[in-house]
Amino acid sequence: MSEIDEFADLPEPSLRNIIEMDSLKWVFVGGKGGVGKTTTSCCVGIQLSKVRSKVLLVSTDPAHNLSDAFSQKFGSEPTLVNGFDNLYCMEIDADDDMNSFQRSMQEGAAEDDEAQGIIGNFMADLSSSIPGIDEAMSFAELMKQVQAMDYDTIVFDTAPTGHTLRLLSFPTIMEKALGKVMVLKERFGGLLNQASSMMGGAATGPNGENVADMMVGKLEETRAIIGKVNSAFRDPETTTFVCVCIPEFLSIFETERLVQELSKFGIDCHNVVVNQVLFPEKDAEELGEWFEGAKATLPKEAADICAKMMARKRMQDKYIGQCFDLYGDDFHVVLMPLLDYEVRGTEKLDNFSELLINPIDVEEGV
Repeated sequence: MSEIDEFADLPEPSLRNIIEMDSLKWVFVGGKGGVGKTTTSCCVGIQLSKVRSKVLLVSTDPAHNLSDAFSQKFGSEPTLVNGFDNLYCMEIDADDDMNSFQRSMQEGAAEDDEAQGIIGNFMADLSSSIPGIDEAMSFAELMKQVQAMDYDTIVFDTAPTGHTLRLLSFPTIMEKALGKVMVLKERFGGLLNQASSMMGGAATGPNGENVADMMVGKLEETRAIIGKVNSAFRDPETTTFVCVCIPEFLSIFETERLVQELSKFGIDCHNVVVNQVLFPEKDAEELGEWFEGAKATLPKEAADICAKMMARKRMQDKYIGQCFDLYGDDFHVVLMPLLDYEVRGTEKLDNFSELLINPIDVEEGV
C-alpha cells in the first residue's frame, strides 16, 4: 500500500467493467472459504439488477448462505428478492438432484421392488466410484433449467475453491461416468432384465427402453449439456470469474491457485475483490507515525488495542502489496473495507455494493 503513486496507471479498482459489459451472461464468484464470497455475489447481483432487466443469483455451495445474507428463505426455485422487482435467488442441492435422478430411474421400474433395489445399488456404486458425479449432474440440471429462463445475467455464488475447480473438470468426470456405467450395465443389466421378465417387463421406461439404457441416455444428455455450457464459459464476452480473497497468506495463495487453474481452462478472470481491509484509504506507515506520536497519551488498554490493530494493518498491507504485484497490471483489484457491522439484509447489501462500483479512493488518505 505504500508508494501509492506506483498504482496510478493500474486498471480501475472497481467492478464497473463487469456491470457495464452488456454481453455478460454468466458471472462466477469464488475463492477460499470464509472470505466473503456470498456477500460479494449478492453485491454483484444487486449492482447488475440496476442495469439489467432480470438477474438470477444462484448458490452452488452446499452450505448455502444467500438466505442468511438477504434474511429471506430461498429454495431450489427462483424466488424474487424482497425489495427488488428483477433480482431472483435460488439455492441448489447436489444430493437432491442426484436423488431425483435415482427416483426417476426407479419410477421407470414401476412397482418392481427387485429392479428398484438394483437401481439403488447401481447409483450408490456410481456415486462412490466417481467423485463429483453428483455435482456434475446437479450442475447439468441447473444449466438446463436456467437456460430455459429469460434472465439477462446469472451470478453464481460458488463453493470454496476446490469444489469450484472440480466444476471445470465436469466434462472429464462425465466421460468417466459413462465408462463406468457401461461396466455397471454389464454387471447389473442381466439382473435388471431378469427382474423385468419375472415381473412382466416392469423394469422399462415410458417408451419401452430398459432402465440401464435409460441411465446411459441420461448421462449422455448430461454430458452434452455440460460440454455445451463449458464451451460458452470459455467465451470472455459471455463469462467471467471474480476471485474473492482477504489480505492473508493462505487466501492470497489460494487465489493464485484459482487464477492459474482458470487460465489453464481458458476461463476469463480479470477481477479480484479483497475483503475485510482495515482502513483501505490509509497507509500503515502513516498510521504508524500517528500511533507513535499518540501512544504516550493513551491509556494502556487503548494503546494495546491500537498496537494489535497496527500489527494487523501492517500484515494486511504486505499482502495487499503482493496482490497488486501479482495482479495489478492486468486485473481490477478492489479493496473492500472491514466494517463495524455485519453486511446482512437488503439495505446494507445495497449500500455495501456501491463500494464495488465507487470504491474508496486510496489516494485520499495519502
